[in-house]
Amino acid sequence: MTDKLLTIGFDADDTLWHNERFFEMTQALFTSLLRDHADGDHLQERLIAAERRNIGSYGFGVKGFTLSMIETAIEVTGGRVPASVISEILAAGREMLDHPVELLPHAAEAVEALAASHHLVLITKGDLLHQERKLAASGLGDRFDGVEIVSDKRPETYARIFGGTPGGVAGAMMVGNSMKSDVVPAVEVGAWGVHVPFSLVWALEEAEAPDAPRYREIADLGALPGLVEALS
Repeated sequence: MTDKLLTIGFDADDTLWHNERFFEMTQALFTSLLRDHADGDHLQERLIAAERRNIGSYGFGVKGFTLSMIETAIEVTGGRVPASVISEILAAGREMLDHPVELLPHAAEAVEALAASHHLVLITKGDLLHQERKLAASGLGDRFDGVEIVSDKRPETYARIFGGTPGGVAGAMMVGNSMKSDVVPAVEVGAWGVHVPFSLVWALEEAEAPDAPRYREIADLGALPGLVEALS
């Protein structure tokens, strides 16, 4: 294995394309639907608790989020949530699944530039079918040498994925907006971790930046090719 940077891993949601803002919009609708039963802050606390509780069963993504909203609606209404509200929650979930993919600034250019010189892997959490559809709609699919849709992102996830790529773990970099999922576990196994902050962060993805020599932060993906060139 080598320390030369040969492989770049990209997160998808809120790194290459918009995602969290659709969750925020749906949460606002959810709050309005249940405003007669719980105030907004309390409702969001209950929803986050449900999501945290259900990740092990439902995984990440829109479908698990929708089920957690329904569960929360049942809880805060004492089991008396109207069927019409459940119907609106389900419709909101379907709308999220069908929403067009909107690439973030510099995403296409960064992927295009790095695909010419490095082995690229998309590493994302979420529902398999939904993530496959988003990747196809993004127009970036043929730029990646590998696609990994995983149930969670832990140190062993990156050890497994990068262990089978050119340069191994030491020759790999993970790029993403989530400190908890994209940066910290990649750095822990010896890869580079590059944080690209996004304005919206899901509460369950918050974490402190690692104090490590292989950690970097850039303002947006427009700076990534220059960083990769400097480290390669």
